[in-house]
Amino acid sequence: MIPKIETATLAEIKAFQERKLLELLDYVNQNSPFYKTLFEKENIDVSKIKTLEDLQFLPVTTKEDLQKHNDDFLCVPANKIIDYATTSGTLGKPVTFGLTDKDLDRLAYNEAISFDCAGIKEGDIVQLMTTIDRRFMAGLAYFLGLRKMKVGVIRVGAGIPELQWDSILKYKPNYLITVPSFLLKLIEYAEAHNIDYNKSGIKGAVCIGESLRNQDFSMNTLSKKITEKWNIKLYSTYASTEMSTAFTECEHSIGGHHHPELIILEVLDENNKPVKNGESGELTFTTLGIEAMPLVRFKTGDIVQLHNEPCACGRNTLRVGPVIGRKQQMIKYKGTTLYPPAMNDVLNNFLTIESHIIEISTNNLGTDEILIKIAVNQPSETFLQELKDHFRAKLRVSPKIEFTTKEILNPLIYNPMSRKPIHFFDNRINTL
Repeated sequence: MIPKIETATLAEIKAFQERKLLELLDYVNQNSPFYKTLFEKENIDVSKIKTLEDLQFLPVTTKEDLQKHNDDFLCVPANKIIDYATTSGTLGKPVTFGLTDKDLDRLAYNEAISFDCAGIKEGDIVQLMTTIDRRFMAGLAYFLGLRKMKVGVIRVGAGIPELQWDSILKYKPNYLITVPSFLLKLIEYAEAHNIDYNKSGIKGAVCIGESLRNQDFSMNTLSKKITEKWNIKLYSTYASTEMSTAFTECEHSIGGHHHPELIILEVLDENNKPVKNGESGELTFTTLGIEAMPLVRFKTGDIVQLHNEPCACGRNTLRVGPVIGRKQQMIKYKGTTLYPPAMNDVLNNFLTIESHIIEISTNNLGTDEILIKIAVNQPSETFLQELKDHFRAKLRVSPKIEFTTKEILNPLIYNPMSRKPIHFFDNRINTL
């Protein structure tokens, strides 16, 4: 069921969010040591913030603020915290988030309406192929949301294709929640063991952690490689621990739908000003309805574009397009601006590449240097030239590429301390 506010008019959605914004600012001004100090220091009278446009008169909050003042963001005493979650630490020191009982209810609601967006309904069975332990908020959120929907959950966790297929064949789930590149490993295992994956009963997969779409919402190389073999519907979802909110595609696959009852969105330029309609910038959010650690104008570091045309599914909410890249991972190479997702897409286009990593360093001139290490079945100069030509055709530049082996790459990619596969290593002296 689509929440009423998501089919309301744009004016009604804006008025609703402005009412919620006033409540939030009053709450953090009274209960958050960090925001109370910040507003006093900046001479800000929050009672004068009345509209969404007024948000730009407030300072932004950064990941560095969270890392330096983690405990000062807490708005409740420690005995009210029910769950402790941490960020993945992809771009720095992990940050701890406390959640109250009310926050866990909000998390369940968020995932329930997000999964409903992707077509999962009461009575379905979902195989959860992500970790639920190690203080990982997403795995817990998925479970809580599916439970709220009265959907069956098979908690297999990450990895191990044999175990995944044992569960699929035994319990007959019709949806998977997974990192999309792992679906290729499932296909590979099924083909090696004579499993007919197209008769397995899987209808769709909600995909996390990796992009499925190009900026025009067409399928990228990764999603094409999956669906050319496995006739399933792929749904992209974008979320983070900091926002405790997800943006999930509906069946029309034109961006992750915004839940206006849970979060306020802005897309900002380098000067923290809103970009023009249709332009890309840094996704910045203000959370609504969070009790323990609400955030005001938090900059995610993710470069995206918002879309505001009505969707055929009936929702009138904003949609978040595919992440172009992370601001800190932006690479300036031979006069061209690059982000890792674009390079990943080029590499995913070659079936012969079994594994890869992208390493960025600072050269003697103080500029960015790219080294891509790949493992292939039959290394050859001919293939290397073909790959370099493809990079030039797609991205206008060709980085340095060298051959290595899966045995060397896989321990780096599948680090046991990481929740997600790691393909990007930033070794620059001064990262952006």
